[in-house]
Amino acid sequence: MSSAARQVEPAEDAFAEELAFLAAHDDGPRPPGWRLTPRAAVTFVTGSGGDTLALPSGVTVPGVPARLAIGPKFVGERALVERAVVTLAGERGLLLVGEPGTAKSMLSELLAAAVSGDSQLVVQGTAGTTEDQLRYGWNYALLLAEGPSPRALVPSPVMTAMRTGGVVRVEEVTRCLPEVQDALVSILSDRRLAVPELSGTDGATVHAAPGFTVIATANLRDRGVSEMSAALKRRFNFEAVGPIGDLAREIALVRRQAVTALERVNAPFALDDVVLEALVTAFRDLRAGVSVEGWSVERPSTVMSTAEAVSVATSLGLADAYFPGDRDPLSLLPGHLLGVVRKDDPSDAARLLGYWDGAVRRRAETGARTWRRLWELRDVLDG
Repeated sequence: MSSAARQVEPAEDAFAEELAFLAAHDDGPRPPGWRLTPRAAVTFVTGSGGDTLALPSGVTVPGVPARLAIGPKFVGERALVERAVVTLAGERGLLLVGEPGTAKSMLSELLAAAVSGDSQLVVQGTAGTTEDQLRYGWNYALLLAEGPSPRALVPSPVMTAMRTGGVVRVEEVTRCLPEVQDALVSILSDRRLAVPELSGTDGATVHAAPGFTVIATANLRDRGVSEMSAALKRRFNFEAVGPIGDLAREIALVRRQAVTALERVNAPFALDDVVLEALVTAFRDLRAGVSVEGWSVERPSTVMSTAEAVSVATSLGLADAYFPGDRDPLSLLPGHLLGVVRKDDPSDAARLLGYWDGAVRRRAETGARTWRRLWELRDVLDG
């Protein structure tokens, strides 16, 4: 592990203690090549439910406590995580689909860390992703000097995962061009990768070691960008990752992620609970097209995701930390919401104003202090 400071730690580094503990805690059956049992992998992702787990009697691991409570990292249905883990245990491809900001990438990273201890074998799908990035490339200096050789070969993350029996992540697979996606079909079907340039050598074919599999993600907003072929779809189990259903759990997640972001810059997180609740409630109302009271709300075209809520909460926390006492964080909320809804379509500002004239006003009329203050800030949206 590098000693240099990093903005974001990979899951296997950030939660190294939990992973080591769970590996020793559960000695049940493990699929070939797995670091954890399937049950322990689910516990790693969803947490131990507040329970403190204990290592078996007589088992000790240097640097690892004998008792540990595993914190939740992904807020969603445990059944979804269990299905995902079972899919990976069967060495079948897993495709996580959903709206932007529903933590698909985070879930894929956590699963990869739990299964193979390495979440960094990643191919980022874009319109510029090439087939070489899924298969292999060459060190052209060595290629020119000595011709095709195993030493000159530059393995892709997919090839590396095949050799080691690990998990490779393909992010935003539907952004890849069809011919790039097609390269996955043979990999997932044949479980081997031919290198014709090395014909006649031991490296001419790379066979997948036990445990190898693929986790891909796809954004529902990208449907139609590069539609997956029927052949590729058949090689994945699909799991839909939806928004967080419970208000309290979403507030807790937003707070936890914002606190983590501020800790990275050594700034305290001091947002009042009422501000955080108003922020998350507004996001949920606009996302669902209906308020918690059942009032109709016109949805903006922008996805009001939990990830965006975390970003706003972090900005409010930073403003409070770096400009203490200058402005009430609640007074900054309308401006930040306006910035979010205008990302895809500037005309969505009118929809946010409609939300203020509807749900926010009606809450203010009930005497709710927080919403009365937000209603008084309406002019921020009308400027």
